[in-house]
Amino acid sequence: MSKIVAVTACPTGVAHTFMAAEALKKVADTMGHELELETQGSEGAKDVLAPDAIAQADVVIIAADIHVDPSRFAGKAIHAVSTSDAIRQTKEVIEAAFAEASQYREEVPQTADGEKFIVGVTSCPTGIAHTFMAAEALKKAAEELGHEVKIETQGSVGAKNVLSDDEIARADAVIIAADAFVDKTRFSGKPLFETSTKEALHNGANAIQAALSAAPAAKGLAKQVDDLKSERSAQRTGPYRHLMTGVSYMLPVVVAGGLLIALAFAFGGIYAGDNEGTLGWALMQIGGATAFKLFVPVLGAFIAYSIAERPGIAPGLIGGLLATTVGSGFLGGIVAGFLAGYLTKFLNDKIQLPQNLQGLKPVLILPFLSTLIVGLLMIYVIGPPVNVVLTAMTDWLQGMQSTSSLVLGLILGAMMAFDMGGPVNKAAYTFGVGLLSSQIYGPMAAIMAAGMVPPLGLALAATLFKNRFTDDEQEASKAAFVLGISFITEGAIPFAARDPFRVIPCIMLGSAVTGALSMVFGAALMVPHGGIFVLFIPNAVTQLVPYAVAILVGMLVTAAALFALKKPISAGNAI
Repeated sequence: MSKIVAVTACPTGVAHTFMAAEALKKVADTMGHELELETQGSEGAKDVLAPDAIAQADVVIIAADIHVDPSRFAGKAIHAVSTSDAIRQTKEVIEAAFAEASQYREEVPQTADGEKFIVGVTSCPTGIAHTFMAAEALKKAAEELGHEVKIETQGSVGAKNVLSDDEIARADAVIIAADAFVDKTRFSGKPLFETSTKEALHNGANAIQAALSAAPAAKGLAKQVDDLKSERSAQRTGPYRHLMTGVSYMLPVVVAGGLLIALAFAFGGIYAGDNEGTLGWALMQIGGATAFKLFVPVLGAFIAYSIAERPGIAPGLIGGLLATTVGSGFLGGIVAGFLAGYLTKFLNDKIQLPQNLQGLKPVLILPFLSTLIVGLLMIYVIGPPVNVVLTAMTDWLQGMQSTSSLVLGLILGAMMAFDMGGPVNKAAYTFGVGLLSSQIYGPMAAIMAAGMVPPLGLALAATLFKNRFTDDEQEASKAAFVLGISFITEGAIPFAARDPFRVIPCIMLGSAVTGALSMVFGAALMVPHGGIFVLFIPNAVTQLVPYAVAILVGMLVTAAALFALKKPISAGNAI
């Protein structure tokens, strides 16, 4: 007769907890196994498992929808499932537990040469049971092998034990044990091993050793630019970083919608949306009627996500959608995102529940309270005044496009080049993207053209005037050209970092000229990204030839200014 110990638990600790317990008892008895069972719920633990019972057990089953501490089961084969599986597939659960136990063997710790520092991330779809059990298993395995370890858990109540940039920098290896998406970009260049939470739970020592022997993640093309962008991003904190997070998640929605609108015009003409049933009408429904209505809610949702993580998404999404319905547009979406994020974070910090009820916060308490408060504020307090501001700004911009378009283009162009992807650049860019929801497309065209000019102008100058640039800069100009045509202004950063007082004024001049010409030519852009590649899509850009001329003129102005300001490199002139 085999011995099983089991724990069942659900957020309320009532229905599913006891149903799973009863199912396991009955089926284990019919299969000829001896089972001792502990239940955990809102009233605490009942029939707590004795240490002797755990020591004698052949297998451990944890059927839980909340976190159950697995540390007391160290050295035992643990099979973790949901209470639903334990109720509906009881026999299969018990058989799977014994199958795992037959494969499970205690590993003899083998200490590597010297203590290593290992970081990791664990995550499962619910972010409760498996997430924390895998983290505990990895910690135990690392400590037995003589290593220092820190594991970040990503769950439904947000990330816990978050890894700092300094900790990642000094880590010797990274382990990601996840059954859900985990962003790996912050671990670039580190030896990284990926596995499932189940494997980490049962073979923690193997995972540790595999991570230590893994090859460092390869660094991609134009890594110098990527590193500089990452460094800037790490330095950005507070509201600006949250806003940029929202913009980055919003962009794919805007790009897809803008391209579909352009294709609708290509197939159905300027009135494509009026001819119901045609292909142009269908594309307009997808791009204009759907994607462009979604991007403000997505903006609000991911600003809130940046602040409060997953619990902030629901109130941010709903608040952003309300911003569109009450007429406050992208400005209202930004306000809704910040409001939802900070409110949800406040409630998450202040509302304290017993451990067994923590699972209720992200799925019930936080979304309900935050959405209720944000929704009422958007309708009665925030929406009306923001609507007035947005309307006034839209009217002012429409008037400026006809009377002062040159000035507006000069300002936006200079802003795009000033810090090459920094706060000023992003302020201009976010401004242009937001205007797309108001069907104002001119500033977006000027912004993208001006953002392409700095790396393109520098690449041209480094090609034409080689004696004014170092060998490294001439080599970097190849990557700068690719980045420039892709509308990645950061391609100019390596040049500006070496010689800021000459380079920055030159690229600002070229970008300002391009922005002004784009506005004067009346160019309009319906897609907020893509660089030169969107120019080949019918109707994505109006006034296509003059628009291309504006970019070319900006490149020439930049190159000419660099020729005038930068001196030939000689033994006495390092720059």
